[in-house]
Amino acid sequence: MPSVSVFRLNALRAGYLLLAAGIGATMWPTLLMRGPALELMHGATLSILCALGLLAVLGLRYPLAMLPLLLLEMMWKTIWTVRIALPLWLDGGLDDDFMGTLGACLIAVVFPFLVPWRHVLDTYVRRAADPWRRV
Repeated sequence: MPSVSVFRLNALRAGYLLLAAGIGATMWPTLLMRGPALELMHGATLSILCALGLLAVLGLRYPLAMLPLLLLEMMWKTIWTVRIALPLWLDGGLDDDFMGTLGACLIAVVFPFLVPWRHVLDTYVRRAADPWRRV
């Protein structure tokens, strides 16, 4: 399996730092100050995102092991942008709340440039799967 350069590892660390700092600055204050007063799904979403931010801190130490975290971040933001924000924008219904979330989603456009895609392919696509049962 080809190794990933130190430059790429440090670029990944920068991505994890961006993720942890962004969530820490935007999500944690709301969760901590309003916690039980939040609507069910808003509270659940904030809790999941805060957990994602905490796990991103592990990416500073283990950038390759935490790659699925960046992949999750890219996927949910892409899905939300394409399925929620884009149709609203095309219909002229994108309000300030949606624009704020869209802005946060568009920050993630840097992540695909940080990910060592050959490593992702070798590790998650080409490598033999773990066994489903004992032989």
